[in-house]
Amino acid sequence: MHKGKCNSIADVAGVTVGHVTLDEKINEEESVCTGVTAILPHGGNWFEQKTPAASFVLNGFGKTAGLVQIDELGVLESPIMLTNTFSVAAVLQGTMDYMLAENPAIGDSTSSLNVLVGECNDSYLNSMRRMAVGPAHAVQAIRTASADFAQGAVGAGKGMICYGVKGGIGSSSRIVKYGNEQFTAGALVLTNFGRKEEIAIANWLPENTPEQRPDGSVIIVIATDAPLDSRQLKRLAKRAAIGLGRTGTHVHNGSGDIIIAFSTAYTIPHQQQSPYTDLRLLRDDHEVMAGLFQSVIESTEEAVYQSLFHAETTSGRMGRVVEKGLFE
Repeated sequence: MHKGKCNSIADVAGVTVGHVTLDEKINEEESVCTGVTAILPHGGNWFEQKTPAASFVLNGFGKTAGLVQIDELGVLESPIMLTNTFSVAAVLQGTMDYMLAENPAIGDSTSSLNVLVGECNDSYLNSMRRMAVGPAHAVQAIRTASADFAQGAVGAGKGMICYGVKGGIGSSSRIVKYGNEQFTAGALVLTNFGRKEEIAIANWLPENTPEQRPDGSVIIVIATDAPLDSRQLKRLAKRAAIGLGRTGTHVHNGSGDIIIAFSTAYTIPHQQQSPYTDLRLLRDDHEVMAGLFQSVIESTEEAVYQSLFHAETTSGRMGRVVEKGLFE
């Protein structure tokens, strides 16, 4: 199966990604080693033009905001924001500030706003109790989003660890062709999970991997331009779990493994006169769906490895150092 031109989630037209990375040694004991990542589903008004979306919780040891409404209504009306566990509230606040400024009707003449924020625990390297991420960092991540974005130890991935080495942000994409048509599916991951003995790739871990630490987490974001509804997107989200499993993880008790999927093929207006919505959707039994399942599995698997490949050896609090994996 062919990769997209950028081999990233940005191969799905309109999707952009922005980072704010915070890296500062405070003293011998404390360091800020964290950040924010924003995934924008399209370049328009996300509240007025919602995208179909779904989530799948593989293991629910996580502190996300906004998932309940995603599953109830099947639409995404904000960027997907990623950060560390203790910064969910600040990032939600900043994203809300940005969107309220763009949409004066929210909370006044129309409904409230559902902001989606995911997290992983970066407290091995980051002095997470300092809560260094502020609302302004979320706004900055949104404003700087582009199709040409960095991967590795950047944004929300700055302080993350995966399979005992430096993890972070990774992305990949695949193209599904059918006749004269083609669809793209892309994955972006925030990797902070797994023990060194689990990884499926052998002979690439450095000797000095971190001491035993709490079970981590992973957030997986799947985007596609295939015309799917929320129910079908949940089916795609479930396949991302297979791609994750291919890398070796056992999905531990304390790991928050959460998958969010959305489609850019159409948008759902916040308000319209007609009580009906007419959609042109792919059939579940068509061979293209099987291709999309495969594309999600492959792009998720590669995105995990991309997060390791692009990461750099990183130092953090308590003098701790997490090394980059050994790639030939």
